[in-house]
Amino acid sequence: MDISAIANRALKSAGEAVASEPSAAEKLAHLASEDMKAVNALILERMGSPVPLIPKLAKYLVEAGGKRVRPLVTIAAARMINYSGDAHLKLAAAVEFIHTATLLHDDVVDESDLRRGRKPANLVWGNAPSVLVGDFLFARAFMLMVDAGSMPALHSLSRASSIIAEGEVRQLAAKGDIDASIGSYMEIIEAKTAALFASAAEISAIVADRPQDEVTALDTYGRELGLAFQLVDDALDYGGLAQALGKNTGDDFREGKITLPVVIALRNGSESEKRFWSRVMSDGEQEDADFDTAMELLDRHDALKATLDMAAEKSRIAKRALEQFPDNEWKTALIDLADFVVRRAS
Repeated sequence: MDISAIANRALKSAGEAVASEPSAAEKLAHLASEDMKAVNALILERMGSPVPLIPKLAKYLVEAGGKRVRPLVTIAAARMINYSGDAHLKLAAAVEFIHTATLLHDDVVDESDLRRGRKPANLVWGNAPSVLVGDFLFARAFMLMVDAGSMPALHSLSRASSIIAEGEVRQLAAKGDIDASIGSYMEIIEAKTAALFASAAEISAIVADRPQDEVTALDTYGRELGLAFQLVDDALDYGGLAQALGKNTGDDFREGKITLPVVIALRNGSESEKRFWSRVMSDGEQEDADFDTAMELLDRHDALKATLDMAAEKSRIAKRALEQFPDNEWKTALIDLADFVVRRAS
């Protein structure tokens, strides 16, 4: 079986073309290059510590790449509404530190052997240093928030950090639960992924002292963008290319994570199929051929297409949330970004 063919077919069925030119995220990064230079300088400065292992480990993950989508959202939102200060730079750096800290902690929990195309930090330095440096980055993020001088923005990102932790714990508790519902799955990804996207978008309107309806609109944009992002990731885990994910395909399956494709297959499957999912996900009894079997069942029930269809709908909601803002290149970039997150497979 050509495992990647199923995901690619599902993407095309959902009406999404595979990008053959610079991605929207890359275009946005180019548009925001001056601001991102300042953000990256802040990140490097605040990673500094007299304890040598801290900057060494932090730098390893920060320099591993990633598209910096979350801080780019903060920058683009600020520019879209013509914010003229510099607090958005500190907040964008804080957003990236929060995201990086959660990656360090996630890798310890998930026991994956690939992160952003290379070994995760915990496999290089060990679990304890990874957790502690993650804590350090959280602390640095909060210092940046304080330096930005906005209590409402501090409240937004603090709340998002708390929600992320709750989401990760909920996902851990739901591991192998074949009775999970679509609703419970959506609550998990809204917490562990969408909350930071939402805060990353709204904090620019907050520091710019914009009306509440604009804050709410950007919160909606970020939240729906984050949901679309995670839905696509969860579909790609069952058939995308590793470079599209920055991690190994099949990790969710091997870790017993009940993501939306599996929930859909379970809901529509036969009793024998449910016994299969119970064995491989709940009991953790996996054989070499089981991943291919899982792919066949997902294909049988159009689970990947349904997941990507939902991602496309979330993307549409995100774009509609921007309608109230005046047209400019930054608004266009944010709209293009919402399109990009649902066509990341290649």
